[in-house]
Amino acid sequence: MKSENRGQIRIIEAFLAVLIIFSSLAISANLATTQNTAEPNDLAYVGLQVLLKLDSDGRLGRCLDNRDWAGLRSSLNLLLPTGVSFNLTVYDGEMRQINEEIISNGGFNSQEIAFVNYVCVSQNQTFNYYVIYLYLAVAK
Repeated sequence: MKSENRGQIRIIEAFLAVLIIFSSLAISANLATTQNTAEPNDLAYVGLQVLLKLDSDGRLGRCLDNRDWAGLRSSLNLLLPTGVSFNLTVYDGEMRQINEEIISNGGFNSQEIAFVNYVCVSQNQTFNYYVIYLYLAVAK
């Protein structure tokens, strides 16, 4: 091998190495995508996020302790996206339904219905916990 070709071969070698590294990164990025079961546009995901937001500052527990069903209904109407119907049922620790009135914003005229099961603990001095069943549907 001649000494004047040595620099050209090193440049070609470096170019090929960079090409191999970038192509392997591009291929591995496409293969390594993880399957997430809860997508942000999924109804169950949206419902769980709304309940978590209400429970993060204690509002959900206060509404349940005070039996403020109208306040809970209006909070859900504000936080859920437009066009999403809901029906919420609240049970005590012994699975007895405690909401006397319907907590809903309309009918379910959809094929896609999602269900969220959520447990909320009261922040009062007495220990109370509630099991919440939230049904969601996209209004058509």
